[in-house]
Amino acid sequence: MAEIEKLKALQSEREALKKRVRTTVRETEKKREETTENVCPECGSRQLVHDYERAELVCKNCGLVLDEEFIDRGPEWRAFDHDQRVKRSRVGAPMTFTIHDKGLSTMIDWRNRDSYGRAISSKNRAQLYRLRKWQRRIRVSNATERNLAFALSELDRMASALGLPRNVRETAAVIYRDAVDKNLIRGRSIEGVAAAALYAACRQCSVPRTLDEIAEVSRVSRKEIGRTYRFISRELGLKLLPTSPIDYVPRFCSGLTLKGEVQSRAVEILRQAGERELTSGRGPTGVAAAAIYISSILSGERRTQREVAEVAGVTEMTIRNRYKELAEKLDIEIIL
Repeated sequence: MAEIEKLKALQSEREALKKRVRTTVRETEKKREETTENVCPECGSRQLVHDYERAELVCKNCGLVLDEEFIDRGPEWRAFDHDQRVKRSRVGAPMTFTIHDKGLSTMIDWRNRDSYGRAISSKNRAQLYRLRKWQRRIRVSNATERNLAFALSELDRMASALGLPRNVRETAAVIYRDAVDKNLIRGRSIEGVAAAALYAACRQCSVPRTLDEIAEVSRVSRKEIGRTYRFISRELGLKLLPTSPIDYVPRFCSGLTLKGEVQSRAVEILRQAGERELTSGRGPTGVAAAAIYISSILSGERRTQREVAEVAGVTEMTIRNRYKELAEKLDIEIIL
């Protein structure tokens, strides 16, 4: 018995030693990869370029080839139009949080054609219709999935109406899923929570939209969206900084068809105002609109206060008060 115990102890020690050796080897390999990939050993530059035509890793500063014949992990085929890409691709769409089943379920196409593109006979069309109907029923099986499917479709509708990018939609879907997991939906409307999640995602991704803009495309009031947003941000522990007026400048300038010079000058005015704490305690849209109004006058591309107010969604009185305050505190001479 003693010999068996000794053998077991030796075996465990050997396995522990093997694990330590493996971890050491992995760490050294990782360090080697990091040094070869991130820093040039010749000049110490970090500006490295992957030349995929020659399969080489080249230093942009001194031209040293750090690695060659590396593996191209892209597809081995080329496609010149959408039909070729669909035919040659061997995988489906990537996983997404904007669909209730994350896009991992199978789909029966609405077109009555087989995998080769040939039309399906009339005998099999009735069977295909029944399969398609049951597929739709199976995808949404219980109340939770129905809730999620409706909420995510509502999120997609509002995001499309506001012209929001893909990353904002994904972030909003993740926030809504977290709210569902923590049972924060109970006693609140699905549309209200979806709109609040979209507003939080806009702030998190630095693509700001005001509560009024969210309320315009949603089916709930501004008051309910604000109340629900405060509730879910507190319960989910969302760390959201106050919206900066600079984030609104590109969108407002685009709406007013102003040049890049006006935009950069408006951003500079807002930076100076932020350093002197002139933006704190004031609505970011009003301050951004006032800075754009000043910048348009200084750049010779004058826009009226009414035009700026319509694009920014504020009143002319707000722009008048803010631009006078900015001009006085920043010593900007405006000739009207």
